[in-house]
Amino acid sequence: MPAVGGMDRGTGKAYPGNLTPFVTVTCIVAAMGGLIFGYDIGISGGVTSMKPFLNKFFPSVARKQENASKNNQYCQYDSETLTMFTSSLYLAALLSSLVASTVTRKFGRKLSMLFGGLLFLAGALINGFAQSVWMLILGRILLGFGIGFANQSVPLYLSEMAPYRYRGALNIGFQLSITIGILIANVLNYFFAKIKGGWGWRLSLGGAMVPALIITIGALVLPDTPNSMIERGQHDEARTKLKRIRGVDDVHEEFNDLVAASEASKLVEHPWRNLLQKKYRPHLTVAILIPFFQQLTGINVIMFYAPVLFSTIGFGADASLMSAVITGAVNVGATLVSIYGVDKWGRRFLFLEGGVQMLICQAVVAACIGAKFGIDGNPGELPRWYAVVVVLFICIYVAGFAWSWGPLGWLVPSEIFPLEIRSAAQSINVSVNMLFTFAVAQVFLNMLCHLKFGLFIFFAFFVVVMSIFVYFFIPETKGIPIEEMGQVWKNHWYWSRYVSEHDFIPNGGVEMGKAKV
Repeated sequence: MPAVGGMDRGTGKAYPGNLTPFVTVTCIVAAMGGLIFGYDIGISGGVTSMKPFLNKFFPSVARKQENASKNNQYCQYDSETLTMFTSSLYLAALLSSLVASTVTRKFGRKLSMLFGGLLFLAGALINGFAQSVWMLILGRILLGFGIGFANQSVPLYLSEMAPYRYRGALNIGFQLSITIGILIANVLNYFFAKIKGGWGWRLSLGGAMVPALIITIGALVLPDTPNSMIERGQHDEARTKLKRIRGVDDVHEEFNDLVAASEASKLVEHPWRNLLQKKYRPHLTVAILIPFFQQLTGINVIMFYAPVLFSTIGFGADASLMSAVITGAVNVGATLVSIYGVDKWGRRFLFLEGGVQMLICQAVVAACIGAKFGIDGNPGELPRWYAVVVVLFICIYVAGFAWSWGPLGWLVPSEIFPLEIRSAAQSINVSVNMLFTFAVAQVFLNMLCHLKFGLFIFFAFFVVVMSIFVYFFIPETKGIPIEEMGQVWKNHWYWSRYVSEHDFIPNGGVEMGKAKV
């Protein structure tokens, strides 16, 4: 029996191919689809801490802030309307990701990215010129539709374009773009908040047009993936494109495997229904639990509401925005560590190390906030050194997430699905991600008000559970060609009971799965 969570590394296939400048540039441009997601995550928390924005749209929250010294600090932002402003986007993203599955499969990854960019652009325009709460929420819904399409198509695009030896690093480009988007949003919030006249929030919200234009233009100029071309019957174009992507003429074996996988996928008339088949049980489990656990690490509490959170624990307005910039910079730097190490150290190592790091930091932050604020949430004057300690451990926590559950939460699901269920399974992945992002965003401020510093313990519990899940049930997938991924389930100590020797092998035979790497 193989090691727990592991696999037999002696199986698999080595396709010829290089990391060409063409595929590198293509993947960098495509990965910028993550900018729209990251920009929005970063911008919403900063905007909701700007007093002119609150005075205009959420005056009840502004009044609570003015009386913060008399009230429980934990509850000063507790407003259902305010959280609906933030979380409505993720509910819309959930709904659109289901439609995006069909668009991505039938019309290609490019068109899905284009739709995402255009919808996000429309939402940014409406938010930038918003005059009432309904305009804000309408804009957020359009932004969510755009994110649903982009998150559906970009990780698939990257996994299909990248040579298998570099798939991890290139796919994490999507998460790197998310972190860069968060950092840019935090920096802009810091400076726009200083604009006289109190209209800087319009620039923050309207600035989302820039990443929207990047992905829109990128979708127009990028080539589609060979997998997608073959799926739509464009075999000659796909062979030519595969030669250019791999930088070699000898693509016969890989091309034939892609065609065989495509032909097998066409026999599947109902990919959604097929997800319920026994042989897809491992894929469906990962598609649901990975995004579920990713959101319950508590990271979006930090990233959505970093300025709000820092303000709540005693920082001034400028200091809270600057603290968000610091955590954003840490997020970007740690994601670069993941790009370097994911194809060297493997997915499982990063998952487990990140889990331990996040758990320790959540315990320390909970202790710090609990010791200073207690139950009533009135800390008085917060010493500078105390605030520095809290920010330091939040940064270490963010780093742990950024080189583990952040990028791998998108990478692992996007690389394990067979072609016949790939679009449908990715939709499940995105939908679950957005559902729990919505849930966490919607209830966070209310939970902060009631659970107080115990909120960090709540998320720490799920970090323990998800680390146990990874140790026992997530196989290592580094260095496995995407169309040969079925072997990781056949050699897994638990999942092997759900798959047969002939499942997930492109030509239906056994020998193909036994070529030496």
